[in-house]
Amino acid sequence: MSGAMRAVVVGAGMIGAVHAGAIRAAGGEVAGVVASTPERSARAAEAWGVTRGYPDLASALEDDSVRVVHVCTPNALHVRQAEAALAAGKHVVCEKPLATSAADARRLTRLADEAGLVLAVPFVYRYHPLVREIRERRLSGEFGTWQLIHGSYLQDWMLSADAMSWRVDPAAGGRSRAFADIGSHWCDLVEWVAGVRFTELTARFGTTVATRPAGTGTSFAASGHGPRVAVRTEDAATLLLRTGEGVLGSLTVSQVSAGRKNRLWFELDGSAASAVFDQENPETVWLGEPDGARVLFRDPGHGSAAQRRLSRLPAGHPQGYADCFAAFVADTYEAVRGGTPDGLPTGADGVRAAELVEAALASAITLTWTEVAPAVAPYGTPPRDPQPLEASV
Repeated sequence: MSGAMRAVVVGAGMIGAVHAGAIRAAGGEVAGVVASTPERSARAAEAWGVTRGYPDLASALEDDSVRVVHVCTPNALHVRQAEAALAAGKHVVCEKPLATSAADARRLTRLADEAGLVLAVPFVYRYHPLVREIRERRLSGEFGTWQLIHGSYLQDWMLSADAMSWRVDPAAGGRSRAFADIGSHWCDLVEWVAGVRFTELTARFGTTVATRPAGTGTSFAASGHGPRVAVRTEDAATLLLRTGEGVLGSLTVSQVSAGRKNRLWFELDGSAASAVFDQENPETVWLGEPDGARVLFRDPGHGSAAQRRLSRLPAGHPQGYADCFAAFVADTYEAVRGGTPDGLPTGADGVRAAELVEAALASAITLTWTEVAPAVAPYGTPPRDPQPLEASV
């Protein structure tokens, strides 16, 4: 595999393992893994079948054969670790949120741009083939002008009062949990597919479980019975949004909806037609017209070139989240080699997500409509941020 892209995964939890699998599926080589201690690094390397468990990040960055660093650690560590990787001349894939403040996200993106390095953020739902199909149909004018945008992102992994995770602690995960973790995915996907920007919003956050066991359990799996601490991040959120053109939108986000495992759902209603996508059933989309509706199946033999590029299997042979991740990593590595893959989410998209989170936090406090900071601001211009979030560790 001498010609393969060599990458290091920083973080040995669930999402780190997903990155390792995607690197291999994209034709790359996992050069090693960095966990929280040398012992954990060694155990992760053995479990993943990786040659090397680096004792720390510094030793991994000293490896000249490594071109890409995948940052898959708790949110508060992202900026420090991604910045170190960029300073070492490595391209970076950084899990979202890129940073727990928009100011830090802008600074990190500026550093990557100035160094000429790729900084990619895995908003991987862009890589569902039928998401691309909807976007291409929007670009061709099939839906007309947007009338309404609405949807939800629902999970249930925090439903139990004994569920625990480092994400619950603002010091590790940031001041927002449910919206920053999954609502940001919905906003990124909808803005990109529909070609809109939400310019203002009003948000309400709710914490339905008042206390949880203290600890740093793994996402989606951990529960505890030790000392309980007050929960200071939201379990659910509702938002009303408005685009720059005045189109209204609504979003419901929850990590406490029983039976909903990972249901990212949106509907785009246009003056000529509508479209619905459900991430838990990604092999079909619903298309509505004034005289009826139909269901479109993913099929590499039909539809737009953008959809067919990502359809790796015949119709009826389901593709899913892991395929999206592999396609995202493949596009990232194409960019590292100098290509310009369409739709690759980069640092600018991470900045955008941080701006939406800060606007939602501000609105949830003031209970008012709140302007979202500009999606693209000149780097020399001081940002107009709300009160900054807690500094990254």
